[in-house]
Amino acid sequence: MSEATTSPDARRMPRRAAMSGWVGSALEYYDFSVYGAAAALVFPQVFFPGEDPAIALISSLATYGVGYVARPLGAFVLGNFGDKHGRKRVLVFAMMVMGLSTLLVGLLPTYAQVGVLAPVLLVVLRLIQGFAVAGELGGASAMIVEHAPAANRGFLTSFSLQGTQAGSILASASFIPLSTFLSHDAFLAWGWRIPFLLSVVVIVAGVIIRSRVDETPSFRREQSEHAVARVPVAQLFRENGGTVLRAVCMGLANVIGVTVVVFGTAYATQPAYGVKMSPSVYLWIPVVANIVAIILIPIFGRLSDRIGRRPLMIWGPLSAGVLSFAYLFVVQARNIPLTVVLAILIFGILYQLWNATFASFFQELFPTRTRVTGFAVSQNIALFITGFLPAIFTAIAPPGSPSVPLIIGALTLVFSLISAFAAWRSRETAKLELEALETTPIVHVSRGRRDSRGGDA
Repeated sequence: MSEATTSPDARRMPRRAAMSGWVGSALEYYDFSVYGAAAALVFPQVFFPGEDPAIALISSLATYGVGYVARPLGAFVLGNFGDKHGRKRVLVFAMMVMGLSTLLVGLLPTYAQVGVLAPVLLVVLRLIQGFAVAGELGGASAMIVEHAPAANRGFLTSFSLQGTQAGSILASASFIPLSTFLSHDAFLAWGWRIPFLLSVVVIVAGVIIRSRVDETPSFRREQSEHAVARVPVAQLFRENGGTVLRAVCMGLANVIGVTVVVFGTAYATQPAYGVKMSPSVYLWIPVVANIVAIILIPIFGRLSDRIGRRPLMIWGPLSAGVLSFAYLFVVQARNIPLTVVLAILIFGILYQLWNATFASFFQELFPTRTRVTGFAVSQNIALFITGFLPAIFTAIAPPGSPSVPLIIGALTLVFSLISAFAAWRSRETAKLELEALETTPIVHVSRGRRDSRGGDA
């Protein structure tokens, strides 16, 4: 997949691609994640006021899920664009659209000002957000995978995932001083807007960062040696439909983040559930957990290069899913120290076994000609499913339900088991890449033959 050469610029390009992936993913996932925090903390009061706080909460969390509705469409459109016209172009476009839509959320009028138009506009902008972010990680990780040496591919690709965690930290951290130092009324009136308005940084930084990385050798070679499919997504399902299905199932591991961070925040802090933890506690939990994740992701990425991707993809979701029961029970008991410890263990450590690995694993499962499309479609269909889980969880175990931890823990474990089983049923890619490296001259232009199962043979 990568093209070896001895030129200094080519040796620097994998590191430059990894850094670009880190910064770009951090900025774009800041935009996407800041919405999740606001949907749990602020939007029920600002955009969905009503007599029934449970209905307001469900409505607010449903708008969080709406962002995932547009992601499959964005994956089809932007994935096709990336496979036909290049990884670099799709990354710049996605970041620009994401930054602008998030900025506009911060400028929206409230329900008290314009009535039902306010939540309608909020939903429209969330749809645009979802469309744009669908092309981000697929393009960024493809850029890194196709520049990286095979022996370091898991390690270097993990930096794009490390960037997504950094973006989540920035999103949560941006609310902490506002909710701490502003009065409750001031925070609801205008303080929540500041993290969204900061997205103007994305618009400026996006063009600068993404324009400094070369298009990948694999993509250029594919363009020169093979006819480009008019509709890469059709070719994807024709040649690798089974791989797409397995990748979608593996992507259901994202239920861990939904349970710990999104639903967990609503369950612990919204008055309707009666747990009544301080919102500041749940602003700090994702910050601390993501700091731990940032430290561990490259370590797990390196580990996947040495022992393979599948073991991490299997044991991460399984162990996190089992512990979700304990986490929800200690939230219900308002045991803040144990809540923090389990949140860090589940989301900051165990889930990151999967999270640090899936980008390189998914990219290696698909051939160059449909790589961005395959990754984007698989990832975003899975995220479409898990994106609505906060609202579904709230509807299945509404405020007043006596068994919230048991019900939501069981659902989390089921999704985790599906993910682990799909990973077990998939072929290992790291060992195949290393074996190919050992039997292929260091300097080469093309590996030629294609493996019908996906990836370059």
